[in-house]
Amino acid sequence: MFKNLLVLIPSERPARPVIDGAVLLTMAYGAHLDALSVAYETANVPIAAAGGAAVAMIVEETRQHALERAEAAMLVFEVEAKHAGISYTCRTMSATPGEAIAIAGASARLHDLTVVLQPEPDRDTFDNDVPQEVLFQSGGPVLFMPYTFRGAFAARRIGICWDGSRLAGRALRDAMPLLRHADALTIISIGNPGAIPDEASPQRLVEHLARLGLPAKIMAFPAAHSEIQPAILSVAADESLDLLVMGGYGHSRLQERLLGGVTREMLQCMTVPTLMSH
Repeated sequence: MFKNLLVLIPSERPARPVIDGAVLLTMAYGAHLDALSVAYETANVPIAAAGGAAVAMIVEETRQHALERAEAAMLVFEVEAKHAGISYTCRTMSATPGEAIAIAGASARLHDLTVVLQPEPDRDTFDNDVPQEVLFQSGGPVLFMPYTFRGAFAARRIGICWDGSRLAGRALRDAMPLLRHADALTIISIGNPGAIPDEASPQRLVEHLARLGLPAKIMAFPAAHSEIQPAILSVAADESLDLLVMGGYGHSRLQERLLGGVTREMLQCMTVPTLMSH
């Protein structure tokens, strides 16, 4: 059961999708919600000819403007949280991008679910980097809200992206509180069916869910690797899904976070809220 949730409130991008999604989830589960918004400090400011004092002043002015944006975004959240009558806390802070990633990742480890905003590949903003890093560092589920999302979020029709892997199994277990409250479950198995172990086949998953009182249907067909992500979104549209559940694939190489192809494409092009676990 989700009892402690964390939401990362963007300070450089629209915050409404994560605010609305996190507040509604908190209401649905009678949970507590912690909100964190970061004002990003950066040394990338014009170099003043007047010397170090002028540079320091510019850095401080930049930090203050960033803090004002973070506080304004948090104010929007607090208005909605008070109106909803939920239990919540707010934290607005100033930090470098590296510090923000470390703080958000550590905080997420103490929460049952973290709600973040989908990165926008065409925008150069630190708000794009933190959500992806939280996926790697949290050790738990991360709910990505599309930056185009509008309206009320209710996970009534859920698609489970299934390839029989460890990460798919982890996402399945992490999403169980949501699955238990869903009206309809669809197992989406796209790719090479021969690569899925018999013991973790889509049909075995149907049987497992049935024992939990969760009936599900299967949507399965072969596809090339490059076709998997578009096919998943096609199924989501055809089945009117409210939420996708999938493993967040990737690894670290020389401290560089590398997303798997399908995960990367999903983060770039998602059309419905997506819960990922790494």
